[in-house]
Amino acid sequence: MNKDIGPLAGKKAIVIGGSRGIGAALVKRFAREGAAVAFTYVSSPDRARELVAAVESEGGRAIALQADSADASALEGAIAEAARALGGLDVLVNNAGILIFGNADEYSLEDFDRMFAVNVRGVFVAAKAAANHLSRGGKIFVIGSNTAERAMLAGLTVYGTTKAAVARLVRGLALDFAPRGISVVNIQPGPTTTDMMPLDGPHVDWVRNQSPEKRIADPDEIARFVAYLARPESTYINGVSLTIDGGFMA
Repeated sequence: MNKDIGPLAGKKAIVIGGSRGIGAALVKRFAREGAAVAFTYVSSPDRARELVAAVESEGGRAIALQADSADASALEGAIAEAARALGGLDVLVNNAGILIFGNADEYSLEDFDRMFAVNVRGVFVAAKAAANHLSRGGKIFVIGSNTAERAMLAGLTVYGTTKAAVARLVRGLALDFAPRGISVVNIQPGPTTTDMMPLDGPHVDWVRNQSPEKRIADPDEIARFVAYLARPESTYINGVSLTIDGGFMA
C-alpha cells in the first residue's frame, strides 16, 4: 500500500505493546495503510529494531519506544515522545497485556497486582495521556479479550477479570471523551496465535476444537479489523466492545 494514498495516509498512531503478536501486526498494518506509527516495547530491543526495519523496508515509518505499561511515568513519557516525533496523534491502540496463568486458590497477590497494573491501570494511564494529544476525530482502541465474557478455562480468573474491567472502563472513557470528539472502542479477540497462545501450547488443541471454525486466528486478522475502525469513514462507533473470534462466543 502506498503510504501517501492509503486509507490511513497522513494519520499518526501509537501502539502500546507493539513489538510482537497482535501489536506487531497492528504496526505493520497501520504502516501499510499509510500511517506513521510509534510503538512501545518492554524487553525485546532486537525484536523492536527488526519491526522498525521491516516497516521501513516497505516505505513506511515506525518509531520504537521503550516503556513498561506498569510504569505510569514511562508510559506517559512514551506517548508524549511519540506525539512530538510524529507531529501529533490521531490513533492510540493499547495492546499491552500480560497473562499470568493460575488457579485462584494458589494465585499470589503480587501477580494479581501486576496483572491489574498492566492490563487495567495501564489502559487508563495511556488513554488519559493520549487524550492530551488527540484532536476531534481521534480514536482510542483497547485490545481486550473475549474472556471478559466467557470464563473458558480454569486458571484464567484474574486475566478474565482484568479484561472485564477494561470493557467497563472503555464505556466510561467513551462518555468522558465524547464532548472532545474522541471515540473509545474495546476490541475483544478470541484465541489468536501470539506468545500467550503459541501453537505448541498445552491448551491449543482444546481451544481450536471449541471454535466453530476449528482454528485459531492469525494476528493480522485482528489488525485488519482495527485498521478498518481507524479509518476516517468509520464513524459513530463508540463506547462498545466488538468481538472478533470466529463465532467462539456464538
